Amino acid sequence: MADNPANSSTSAPAKNSAGAGGNVRLLSGGNPQIAKADGDAPVQAYISAMPGWKSDVGRRIDDLIVRTVPGVRKAVRWNSPFYGVAGQGWFLSYHVFTRYVKVTFLNGSALDPLPPVESKDEDTRYYHIYEDGVIDEELVASWMRQASAIPGWKGFDTL
Repeated sequence: MADNPANSSTSAPAKNSAGAGGNVRLLSGGNPQIAKADGDAPVQAYISAMPGWKSDVGRRIDDLIVRTVPGVRKAVRWNSPFYGVAGQGWFLSYHVFTRYVKVTFLNGSALDPLPPVESKDEDTRYYHIYEDGVIDEELVASWMRQASAIPGWKGFDTL
């Protein structure tokens, strides 16, 4: 499945719940409801549907990942964008909450330094981005490089 072009960040547009009219339902906390799909198009639909300042945060995260991890694969599952590397698994996801965007490092416990927020899952760590939009891009890019270079989460098999 690693050669599936639908997984590439440069793939053709994929179907998503935004449809032709672009209407996306916002779930609890303002998280966009985007149908399960692989590729860049559903991730961009998610980012476009993120409410207010959160959309800018989503764009900045996506741009940083694309610059930091060449050949990154993208998908939307469970109303969240996922980023992974073919043959390695998924390393990052994010989700909209009322007061912040939660960036999830799926293998975050292996990163140095550790992302600051613990999870109930011993492998996962979080980084929260609030309305002030402050992102330590150098640190987050370091986590992205580290996370993408080690085995990631294999929770769904499109890589």
